[in-house]
Amino acid sequence: MDYKIINKEAFAIVGKSIRTSTVEGQNHRNIAQFWIDSNQNGFADELAQVSGDLGLIGVCMDFDNEQEQLTYAIGAEKTTNNVPSGWDEVKIPASTWAVFPVHGAMPDAMPSVWQRIFSEWFPATGYEHSGGPEMEVYLSDSDPYSADYYSEIWIPIKK
Repeated sequence: MDYKIINKEAFAIVGKSIRTSTVEGQNHRNIAQFWIDSNQNGFADELAQVSGDLGLIGVCMDFDNEQEQLTYAIGAEKTTNNVPSGWDEVKIPASTWAVFPVHGAMPDAMPSVWQRIFSEWFPATGYEHSGGPEMEVYLSDSDPYSADYYSEIWIPIKK
């Protein structure tokens, strides 16, 4: 499985978030709908205007295994102190990240790479999840529904 290891200092993202269940893949359906809604209502366009080098970012965080829930944020690197009303600010800690390329149309391409990371990559490499937020990074402003769309999954790791 293709990947690279990078270190990144702490940073903040701004955006909006939802709380979703992980039971029976509900999170995949809710997150896909959150992106559809954000694209249709203009929120993603607003974010794109203030995004940093990472473009638009989806962040999985605040995992609660007991309640089988997580929070998912759609955001962009914070590049200004003027955060619009109703937007959240999320701190992403400094981390060592395993970065995995994702090729293909959204939303289908992303879940298959997530599954392979946890079923194949972690067991084969000796790395462990370090417990921080996980990120989906959408670097390109091209059509996310095209077969050649490129994005990345970032997972905080430790040896």
